[in-house]
Order: sequence, then structure tokens, then C-alpha cells
Amino acid sequence: MSGEPRPALSVVIPVYDEVGSLGDLYDRLNLTLKETRQTYEIIFVDDGSRDGSMDVLRALHAQDRAVRVVRFNRNYGQHAAVLAGMARTRGDVVVTLDADLQNPPEEIPRLLAGLGDGVDVVGGWRTQRRDWWLRRAASWAVNRVTSAVVGVRMRDYGCMLRAYRRSVVDQILACQETSQFIPALANTFAASVAEVPVAHDRREHGRSRYGLFRLLRLNFDLLTGFSLLPIQAVFLALRRLVLGPEVEGVFTLFAILFFFVGLQILALGLIGEYVGRIYQEVRRRPRYVISEVLE
Repeated sequence: MSGEPRPALSVVIPVYDEVGSLGDLYDRLNLTLKETRQTYEIIFVDDGSRDGSMDVLRALHAQDRAVRVVRFNRNYGQHAAVLAGMARTRGDVVVTLDADLQNPPEEIPRLLAGLGDGVDVVGGWRTQRRDWWLRRAASWAVNRVTSAVVGVRMRDYGCMLRAYRRSVVDQILACQETSQFIPALANTFAASVAEVPVAHDRREHGRSRYGLFRLLRLNFDLLTGFSLLPIQAVFLALRRLVLGPEVEGVFTLFAILFFFVGLQILALGLIGEYVGRIYQEVRRRPRYVISEVLE
């Protein structure tokens, strides 16, 4: 592969048990990319699938030299798969896309058009989401928290349909943090970001791996991974409690005491979370293990 010219566009697709959608995805994506009149490569990352997805990916690789495949030895998660795919991209622009066809590949030209002068990252904004209301509510919370923590307001941080310039991808790959939320990380390096409205379809095959609990956990990871705000907020509350105006009354004093004890417990929990993250970082374990590469 080293002797071949670099493509202009790289598409990274994490795959986990998506055997039912891969054939249709490839056909639609291949047609869309040809219409852009740019050279391209498609990198599928099999994130430990158990449903025969890898067999389909091998067949696609055999019939199309633009298709490259990376396989994990087990499931490591969507963001680890995207990072592994990014590490093998060669294009000047990298597009990420889910394999479930909820983000139509036909929307990719919109992202490319949004990469105007000075714009380093373009995110898709799902204007009419086809998800149940509780998932939409959790995603809304994630978007609000991420915008506040990163300092870059976007309507939809959770949309995988995104385009990155090579300079931003290189900065992302240079980071060594164990926990990484790629859209937030990219926005910290981008000189300018943009959002474009994209369609969102219902999932036709399989089921989503991002339930309510995982979205809430992602929210907490964002707070502790990108900001010191949680632990600072606890100490600010303690400062207000200690230095604030005195209030008389036995019941008020007990209320203040219980509140104080609760804040201490919360503070200990947050400190434990940060210490746990430090422990994960100093171990320097690999984010993923690759068992097979088709190039």
C-alpha cells in the first residue's frame, strides 16, 4: 500500500454485529463517493463482531481494492474502533460514519461542502432524529454538557457522521489519554468548526449499543475527562457553606451538617474517579489489540 498514491478522502466505519446492513451500506457509500470525483479509501474496523460481519468485510475487501479492514480481537468500543481506523487513514479529509445506516452515506457531500476556508471539523446535525424520546433526552444532556466543558457549542455531538481535516486527525492520534470522546477532542484542536443538517433514518437491522446507561456514563466521562469542574464545584459549595452568612436554629444547623457530610462523600467519590483515571493512564495499556488487517 505504501507505493500507491494517497487518496483525497478516507472514510472510517466502526462495525459491531452489523451483518444485515453492510452490503447495502457499501453499495450506497461506494456510489456516493464515486459521485464526489475524488480518490478515496474505505476503512472498516470490526470491533469484535460475532454475527458474521467479518466474513462480509473479507468479501468486500476481495472485490474492491479501496476497501481496507481492521479487526479487533474483541470488543473495545466505538471510539477505540474509530481511533484504530483513523490511525490507518491516508486521506487529506477523514469522514466517520456508523455502519447501521441511520446516518445515510448520501449526506457525505454536505460535510465536504462545509469544509470551507478555515473550517477544520464539520459535524452532522440530526434535525429529525428517529430515536425514542428517552434516548433523545439523554443525548440532549450530553450535548449540553459537552458544549459547556469543551467551550464549543454544537447541537449534536453524538452524530458519528463527521468530517475532519488531516491536521486535526493527526492531533487526535497524538493524544495518549485512555478515555477519549473524539468529537469533543477534535473541537479542542480545530481552529473553526461547523455543523450541517443531515438526515437520520430508523435502524433497520440489529439494535443500538448505546443505551441510556452508556449515555449517562459518557456524560460523566466527559465531565471528569475534559474538566476539573465537578471537583471545583464541590469545593466552591464548601467555601460558600463555611464562609456564608450564619443562620440560627437547631434544625438549620442539622441540615447544614448533613449537607456538609453529603458534600464530603461526593468529594471523595470524585477524587476516587480522578485517581482511577490517573491509574489507568500510568498503566499505559494499549487501547485495543488488532488481530487481523486486510490491506
